[in-house]
Amino acid sequence: MNLSNILEWAIKALVLILILTGGFAYTTYYERRLLARMQVRIGPNRAGPFGLLIPIADAVKLIFKEQLIPANADKFIFFLAPIITVIPALIVLGVVPFGGTINLFGRPVNLYIADINVAVLYILSVTSISVYGITLAGWSSNNKYATLGGLRATSQMMSYELSLGLSYMGAILLAGSMSMLDIVNAQKTLPFVVYQPVSFVIYLLASLAEINRAPFDMPEAEQELTAGYHTEYSGMKFALFFMAEYIKMIAIATIGASLFLGGFRGPLVDTFPLLGPLYLFLKVFIWVGIIIWIRATLPRIRYDRLMMLEWKIVFPLSLANVLITAIVLVLVGGR
Repeated sequence: MNLSNILEWAIKALVLILILTGGFAYTTYYERRLLARMQVRIGPNRAGPFGLLIPIADAVKLIFKEQLIPANADKFIFFLAPIITVIPALIVLGVVPFGGTINLFGRPVNLYIADINVAVLYILSVTSISVYGITLAGWSSNNKYATLGGLRATSQMMSYELSLGLSYMGAILLAGSMSMLDIVNAQKTLPFVVYQPVSFVIYLLASLAEINRAPFDMPEAEQELTAGYHTEYSGMKFALFFMAEYIKMIAIATIGASLFLGGFRGPLVDTFPLLGPLYLFLKVFIWVGIIIWIRATLPRIRYDRLMMLEWKIVFPLSLANVLITAIVLVLVGGR
């Protein structure tokens, strides 16, 4: 390990963080415009041409908004909880490849930060940390509605994490590796969604529940819990929760595209490596659009039915899919 490698990793990490924070800002714009289109209304159009400066106006507003802390809150944990929630969202994509290898300034540069042989375990470990931030945010506020929102989030996220983890198994078994780069390269001919449609659907459902997106946004059920776990938050602390949700949308779309849709693989990508990030961007763009479409279409379901869906349908189906996939691979591939 030399100084140039360390500098390369630092630059890649900084670029990834800047892309994710910028992506968060304009994912909110994308959602507003797409929802407006679906609901036959105009959407944001005041700040800048086509409303393109709306995310910047939102950022300025939140920076200067007064920060309130409840008198009886646990102030240290109240301050720490948003940070615990947003950091995993920023670092989870460190093991996901955005492309192959390109030549830059006379040296080969990999379009990913790290390729580790337990990348899937890293992703599952990092994403599971977010539940602590949400739970602690609700509890530290000393607000009953916020606490209920935090408890709902805990049970929901921990339950659906099981199915989410099992949905990765189809891709791992087919690729024979837990490296995200190996999984993407194993889809050179056909994406794994062709072989694993059940895993793909389970991943989509479980990831929506994991990031508390509609129709699984129970922890933020406004008609029951005012605003859920972030009721007492304002200003930049609230913005961190907001940022975490939208960066997680980008993260689960990027991971899902890499697991099931071939990631950066596409026509001529071996000849022109810079096409890789473009292919991945298009897949993520469409995936995030589907998440927004689901929000615009489906109503929030009742909490007991949400949990019943996981424990009685999705989780058993996940186990059955892993078992069948393993048996087929043993019989067909001789593994």
